[in-house]
Amino acid sequence: MATYMALRPEFCSLAGILAGFSHLGRRGLRACRCQRKCPLIRSTIPSISSSSFHMAAVFSSTPSSVTVTEEPDTLLQKVSLLVKGHDRAVLDSYEFFATTAAKELGITLGKISEPLRDIERLTLLKSIHIFKKHRVQYEMRTYYRCIELSHLTGCTAQVYLEYIQRNLPEGVALEITKTAMEKIPEHILEPMWKDPSDDNPI
Repeated sequence: MATYMALRPEFCSLAGILAGFSHLGRRGLRACRCQRKCPLIRSTIPSISSSSFHMAAVFSSTPSSVTVTEEPDTLLQKVSLLVKGHDRAVLDSYEFFATTAAKELGITLGKISEPLRDIERLTLLKSIHIFKKHRVQYEMRTYYRCIELSHLTGCTAQVYLEYIQRNLPEGVALEITKTAMEKIPEHILEPMWKDPSDDNPI
């Protein structure tokens, strides 16, 4: 009987940890409080196998984000990036960022050029009612940068383009041109004309 009374607080504490204290009631809480006053009893209790208790298995309901497809990846011969902006310093910084990201991903960099700037001028009267010869002129300059990437796959291009588009500065436009490699159709592989030597055998 004494052994049963000594083991009772420990069973209650273990049941409270696994299932919560809501179903134990006042008597269960009193019994669980007794274990704080009896440290010697806690050390003499033998280990209990976990097979006698029911453990609920928790599985994640979120599906895996990795998908495997049997479709072949697209091969791109060239990807051309044309960046437009009104500030040359911003374009210099973005060009350094885009080329550094391409080198980190192992993408082959092609030609990097700076096309001629585009200047749009607008001439207006300085005074509305008088002094028609007095004019003021406004101009808007657009600078360009062209970055070419060669020989990359569709997955690599998708990751790289998404990364540089997310970090595109304000007031800067990006134009992307892709050149894909396609397989020659079967009806083109065979010649449409016949060899004259086949008609006239020797």
